[in-house]
Amino acid sequence: MTDRRDILLLLTDQERYDVSAADGPAVDTPAMDRLAREGVRFEDAYTPIGICSSARASLLTGLYPHNHGMLNNCHEPDAIRPNLPEDHVTFGELLADAGYANSYAGKWHVGRDQRPEDFGFETLAREDTTEADGGFAAHQRAHGVDPDGIELEDEIYAEYAGEDLLVSATTPVPKEATLTYYLAEVTVDRLESAASGDEPFFHRTDFPGPHHPYVVPEPYASMYDPDEIPRWGNYAETFDGKPYVHEQHLAYRGVEGFDWETWARAISHYFGFVTFIDEQIGRVLDAMDRLGLDEDTVVVHSADHGDFTGSHRQFNKGPLMYEEVYHIPLVVRWPDAADAGRTVEEFVGLHDLMPTFCALAGVDSPSSVDGRSLVPLLTGDAPDDWRERLVAEYHGEEFGLYSQRMVRAGDYKLVYNAFDTDELYDLAEDPHELRNLVDHPDYREVYRELRSELGEWMDRTDDPIGPWTRRVLDKSADSQ
Repeated sequence: MTDRRDILLLLTDQERYDVSAADGPAVDTPAMDRLAREGVRFEDAYTPIGICSSARASLLTGLYPHNHGMLNNCHEPDAIRPNLPEDHVTFGELLADAGYANSYAGKWHVGRDQRPEDFGFETLAREDTTEADGGFAAHQRAHGVDPDGIELEDEIYAEYAGEDLLVSATTPVPKEATLTYYLAEVTVDRLESAASGDEPFFHRTDFPGPHHPYVVPEPYASMYDPDEIPRWGNYAETFDGKPYVHEQHLAYRGVEGFDWETWARAISHYFGFVTFIDEQIGRVLDAMDRLGLDEDTVVVHSADHGDFTGSHRQFNKGPLMYEEVYHIPLVVRWPDAADAGRTVEEFVGLHDLMPTFCALAGVDSPSSVDGRSLVPLLTGDAPDDWRERLVAEYHGEEFGLYSQRMVRAGDYKLVYNAFDTDELYDLAEDPHELRNLVDHPDYREVYRELRSELGEWMDRTDDPIGPWTRRVLDKSADSQ
């Protein structure tokens, strides 16, 4: 256990790992870069599932989705569970019981009827604030903006379920009157009150971006020239040897007719959105410096999952377990315990943050959690038994419910598709995941080993599809 630390979590929604990576696209992220210089960057951090409600529930509980039960988004009519079961213990409740002053601002999306107060947090600002609530609507009006009179420019739409779905646009609203800016302002206010308080605090700000629609103000909307954005390496996707659902998903999401010029315009807004959020993170970090909180507060930046943004020609996320959606940013700044500028190469997951927060607060996490505290990795004392394989899952959404599992091991990646062909990628040779090697004779042993590993993971974690899937996996492995 450690002494009780003040903790700040800055969570983004659908932020790709590569946009702030050193070898990623040329996106301006000075604040995220600063956190990486002053903290520890996890190079192989993954979400346990590529959909919002499920990933956020895993963050709260430290459990894989099949163990906490929220398998898809809670707001949709096909939600398997509209709310997180009350018998699951969350880090918010544990920290609150230990005397932490927990607060929250931004996107929640865990539970159709549940709010942060149900999990030990005081709500300071919500994404869905209405005029009657004051908050953001009042903030906009104070900046001379009528929330109901905003006319967007340079819009791009997809045809989704017979209707136009906004993909990206420029807003004429000044940056100070945007939700992104407002949430940073609320966060700074919270830090100011925490600096004069005696209680340990945990604050989380959940920016509702860069999730689509990528609607950004100037100067960010025109910061990146679409003509200068290089094509994604996997934009050349042909779907040859891939599950049938991959190509079907283009039509379902309404981007079947998007050409690169269209995607480049949308990506330029996405990049601008990332830079805009980064600027707000910078405002928060500067406030911590000014308030003297920078040396005593653990700062964590991560995302619930990533975003295709035209990779593999796809939009949003879905039944495709590619790196753009599952590989997430994770940086932790812990000034007096974690060496600045270090990188960690061990596989870690978003669900590891729950026991990590408990450890930082001096609280025991439940023995039932699937995640593990990152504190040993942060302090440079990686356990000998740290995981060498990472597994993620997916259960479908409005496109249809189905089971998928993903295994990362070294440079190899297996996607188990119960409904279609499996996928096997060698990320060292094919980082863009264009070539499915599942039937390649040179990779038979890799395929067999990863399927065996998946079966063992299903047994260890009580995966409900394990009893019948294990027989399929074992039979296939024996036939290789």
